Amino acid sequence: MLAILLPLLQASAQNPDATQVMMKCRDLSITGSMTGKMNLIITEKNGSIRNRTLSMTSKSYEGGLEKRLIRFLEPADVRGTAMLIIDNRDIPDEMWIYLPALKKTRRIVTSEKGKNFMSSEFSNADMSSPALSDFSFKYINTDRSGDQWVIESIPASDDKADEYGFSRRISYIDKDSYQTKKMEFYGFDNHLFKVIEIRDVILLRDGKYMIRDMAASNLLNGRKSEIVFSYLSEGTDIDDSVFTLRNLER
Repeated sequence: MLAILLPLLQASAQNPDATQVMMKCRDLSITGSMTGKMNLIITEKNGSIRNRTLSMTSKSYEGGLEKRLIRFLEPADVRGTAMLIIDNRDIPDEMWIYLPALKKTRRIVTSEKGKNFMSSEFSNADMSSPALSDFSFKYINTDRSGDQWVIESIPASDDKADEYGFSRRISYIDKDSYQTKKMEFYGFDNHLFKVIEIRDVILLRDGKYMIRDMAASNLLNGRKSEIVFSYLSEGTDIDDSVFTLRNLER
């Protein structure tokens, strides 16, 4: 009995609590204030490519709160479309989208979090940092190299699973940096349907990091979407009025 239990007890003693790991991952990705420009590149199964240029402004506050404004610059058919995201640590995130063709702002309701972000393979929820209370976390032992934590996130309820659009998510997290390297998403039939890979990050002065390059691959339809930053400036002075519905519609 000891021979069976000892390795499990040792592994448990060596690993921090899975929820604490996920909390630290989130905190390290909540940056100070910054502005940037990025490209959203959508590749269809047949190889055709659509490229969209976006600007992003973000600012963090005490208590794990982050506000983010994303605005589409090119091409002309999406120019002016904007999204305001309020990332909360312990309560549901808030999202609004402005559609210039309709001259209308509407709130993205919880049932839309799992839907595609601007026709890409990223979801609306992928553009935010979901509240940790929406999931339960546990280790799963699939990493043989030993340099990553592999943590399974399961929605806290059936309603949350419907909201996010998956039954479970597997995150691969570097033990040294607490940076998420890859996420696997499983549908309600327990089949893997999407993989997000973090291919490059920017290390910031305060020890935190910003994702520079990430890709989402849809295993069901063969589509791939990438977000790549072409410019980033940290430590900029950003007024709180940037993150208002009035400014969203400008």
